[in-house]
Amino acid sequence: MAFRVSWNALRDVARAIGADTTAATLYPFVVDGLMALALVAALVLTDQARKFALKVLGAYTAASLVLNYVHGLVPALHEHTVDWMRLAAWDPANYALVLLATSLPVGSIYFGSDLVAKVLHHRPEPPQPAPYGERADSSAQHPHTLGTADTGREPVPVPQTAHLLTREALPQLTAHADDVRAEDPHTPHAVPAPADAHAVPEEAFEEAELERMRQDARRAYIESAQAARPLSARALGEAFGMSESWGRKQILAARQDDDRPQLTAVPAGTG
Repeated sequence: MAFRVSWNALRDVARAIGADTTAATLYPFVVDGLMALALVAALVLTDQARKFALKVLGAYTAASLVLNYVHGLVPALHEHTVDWMRLAAWDPANYALVLLATSLPVGSIYFGSDLVAKVLHHRPEPPQPAPYGERADSSAQHPHTLGTADTGREPVPVPQTAHLLTREALPQLTAHADDVRAEDPHTPHAVPAPADAHAVPEEAFEEAELERMRQDARRAYIESAQAARPLSARALGEAFGMSESWGRKQILAARQDDDRPQLTAVPAGTG
């Protein structure tokens, strides 16, 4: 409806500046059509291209407003037999209005072509994946996988330098786990050890790996101390992929083990 209301004003102004009947009829499409194109481009484009489309939309809206205002001020433009005539009695104002009305089609060619090219060559940016480490907590995604006793326990990282369990150690590990189950007073029934060595629980593997890593760390510190080059807590922790506090605990444990009296066999018959 707004386009239809503005139609007569733009058509009569086009006739006043010398356009024939066909050109005057198409003139409203030049102005309002580019405004529609600029609006679509503003919705599609981004950043600087979007600002450019909004500027074009604002400029042609202001130009259409001026021509409609002039059409309302000059009653002679309302006649159906209007021919070439002045748009204003004052010469500078007449020259400016004629320049504005005649430049709109040329501007539509330039700005319309540029906006169409920008829209056709626009490629929306693909969504960026979330950075590693910023994922939701696993307990929130799978609340049924955690028990009430595990909610406050953090997973223990296993360093890459730790030794892996061999198949020869699986029977001893299975027997040890069976003894622990049998001695646990909270366990109503002893759970039989799995027949298959591969059926050992994953927690038992992790605990055995951590214990072996602790023994290796203490042994490494003792050997370095015997060589008069004792490792620091930080160096020991980094060597096994752990923290400095973990290395300090292993050093203290190694010193305690080294200070314990060693039992030696006493020959028979001696006092």
